Amino acid sequence: MSLLVFGSVAADLVFALPALPAPGHTVLAPGYQALPGGKGANQAVAAARDGADTAFAGAVGEDAMAEVALSGLRAAGVDLSHLARVAAPTGCAAVCVDPAGRNQIAVGSGANLLAAAAQVEDAALTPATTLLLQMEVPAAENAALIARARARGARVLLNLAPAAPLPVEALRALSLLIANEHEAAWLATQLGCSAGAAALRAALGIDVAVTLGEAGAELASAAGPVRVPAFPVTPVDTTGAGDAWCGVLAAGLDRGLPMEAAMRRASAAAAIACTRPGAAMPAAAETEALLARPGSA
Repeated sequence: MSLLVFGSVAADLVFALPALPAPGHTVLAPGYQALPGGKGANQAVAAARDGADTAFAGAVGEDAMAEVALSGLRAAGVDLSHLARVAAPTGCAAVCVDPAGRNQIAVGSGANLLAAAAQVEDAALTPATTLLLQMEVPAAENAALIARARARGARVLLNLAPAAPLPVEALRALSLLIANEHEAAWLATQLGCSAGAAALRAALGIDVAVTLGEAGAELASAAGPVRVPAFPVTPVDTTGAGDAWCGVLAAGLDRGLPMEAAMRRASAAAAIACTRPGAAMPAAAETEALLARPGSA
């Protein structure tokens, strides 16, 4: 089995602030951290650190930010043979975090807008492949890769983050759609249905997972509904929690875990990610230790 992530990669500039800035206000931080980020790269790192044989396809520039952006993928041992170097600045995000772990994020897409489905050859898309995508690269490239992957029998997962339009035929070609409650509400408005996983599944005819923060996650599938609670933690920074959830879920499914077990593992990884600054993804042993803790979710 193999996991291929097509998506964004960026350098994150993380500012720990006493309060999130209001419009027109400047809030001073004592310093900042330059960390690897981007939803695609974060999810690839999460999957690799959970033990999946992971490859990443995306785009960076020829600038110094590229080395920051790629450092997490390299440290996690992710295969970068599908990476493109393009004539655009590497993606960059400004992440402001308050003492409660809440965040505000501004993203300069840069090279991510030049990521192309053609970077992934047909030979990399097989019935043994799990393909994971997000919405920080062009929707047309996502749609093209989804169609090719499904035609070749791959399992295809899309994290609809950030919420953005994608042709309904591309959504209906997915094996699994993953959205948080805000993204689910946005999609429900587009489809004219309610925002629960079951209603979205009925509208699209595919399996749908909706993450609900501290309320856990729900799945609607042909095998029936699944509800998994969250693991209670004191958050430091929630920036990478959703990416940890998606990457670890994909890793679990790729190695054959049943859906409910993969969702529990994903929830444990997301909880750990909330206790760390930036998009810091847990290792498999850390996730397993939380799962094994007496009284765990």
